[in-house]
Amino acid sequence: MNINVHNLSPTTSREELLDCFAEYGVVSEVSVGAYTLEGKSRALGFVVMPSNMQGQAAIDGLQGKELAGNLLVIDKE
Repeated sequence: MNINVHNLSPTTSREELLDCFAEYGVVSEVSVGAYTLEGKSRALGFVVMPSNMQGQAAIDGLQGKELAGNLLVIDKE
């Protein structure tokens, strides 16, 4: 399942996002959009979870949760 994660803090790292989703199952890919000059997050991340069931559990469990001071907004691609 391809998952979009919106409203990330500029300080959110790929590892932090991976840790959040890994609590719900196997994560095969994680990326955090970054500004090229500053190297900071663009407030948008992408997560791929091979299992739709685990992906949906992650969406349900993390929707509106706080990460690095921001409330996550999550949807399927």
